[in-house]
Amino acid sequence: MNHNPDDLIMLFNDLFRESYRTVLVRGSEEPEYLPASKPEGVAQVVFAHGFFASALHEMAHWCIAGEHRRTQYDYGYWYCPDGRTPDQQSAFEHVEVKPQAIECLFSLAAGFRFHISVDNLAGGGAANGDAFRLNVLRQAEEYLAHGLPPRAQQFFDSLTQFYGTRALIHDHWSRAKKHLAPAELEYDQSRIFETL
Repeated sequence: MNHNPDDLIMLFNDLFRESYRTVLVRGSEEPEYLPASKPEGVAQVVFAHGFFASALHEMAHWCIAGEHRRTQYDYGYWYCPDGRTPDQQSAFEHVEVKPQAIECLFSLAAGFRFHISVDNLAGGGAANGDAFRLNVLRQAEEYLAHGLPPRAQQFFDSLTQFYGTRALIHDHWSRAKKHLAPAELEYDQSRIFETL
């Protein structure tokens, strides 16, 4: 399957340019969120280096940012770059569960392989890698069972239609869990497809 970030730009902008005055933009450096600078302007979700995975991740953050957060640069969140201390990394992992769960589901919908990111190569890696993976997977299961936040659900549905994956989500999820889950963990997935 071809995974061109230009397709994500088209899908996102078709859905949200008018309704939320927001566009997805290919960046050349680090990702960022730029709120509209004027009342008639548009906000920009900028993803890194034209990477498909970066676009999915940045859209996931935007899809859960509240109205006030979307008026602030990078949603007003604290961000400490790669090289975090164990305490900083633990805080990072706590706030990354929901966006990475949404990114995981966006990846499934696009037929694209998802990778958990602890984003701390220079700082010693994850604070608790297995717990972080488990929390992301549990949150993704929760979203599959009960629905995603409204904008995320809109984009998920758009992806499944564009990539023709609606009927494949169950198989994609089963494969993703085998790839992502700590080896010793077992899951009951009998309830997770109620809302799809």
